[in-house]
Amino acid sequence: MRTIWLAAVVVAVDQAAKIAVVNTMYRGQSIPVIGDWFRLTYTENPGMAFGIEFGHPGLVTVFSVAATALIIFYLLQIGTAYAPYRMSLILVLGGAVGNIVDRVLYGWILYDEPLFVGRVVDFIHFNIWRGQIPDAVPLIGGHFTALFPIWNVADMAIVVGVLGIISTQGRYHRKLVQPAEVQGGDAGDHPTAPDGVVETPSGDSEDLRVGDTA
Repeated sequence: MRTIWLAAVVVAVDQAAKIAVVNTMYRGQSIPVIGDWFRLTYTENPGMAFGIEFGHPGLVTVFSVAATALIIFYLLQIGTAYAPYRMSLILVLGGAVGNIVDRVLYGWILYDEPLFVGRVVDFIHFNIWRGQIPDAVPLIGGHFTALFPIWNVADMAIVVGVLGIISTQGRYHRKLVQPAEVQGGDAGDHPTAPDGVVETPSGDSEDLRVGDTA
């Protein structure tokens, strides 16, 4: 699929930006770009999105690889379906692969740690709001966080892709149903004549049952 190149572009841009940050900044460094509202802040996230952690870091990597494999399988199933829907999925795929590279290799490259336990490099910092998330919010309730938390190019691709999936999946599924409805309508336009009854060119019906003679 030609659009798979979009995933490759996301991975390339994401990794180029992360390599630049790792080689020009130190962890914890924060550089203002637009006042305090937008900064470049170098952090490393061992967990999932929004800093959520569960179990061993290697478990997060395995989960990410499995989820990415499911996305690839689904993309193969839908083929060349509705382009905006497919491209949204590919954005999610590119973002997932970009962060998997961090989790698999960065711990080993930067800190001589085992493979699959690396931390994701985050640096895009929109400092809009900081505060405690209410306990009632699933998964992230009770955490102190910022809107938006520090993230990276891969995270941005995932968010845009998910928003695209939400906004295009309805049209995608309607396109799947329409051909079936057309076929069903065609079949209904030509009712089958009763058994043993044949319509003549003039429109009259003749009963030619077994045993009858012309």
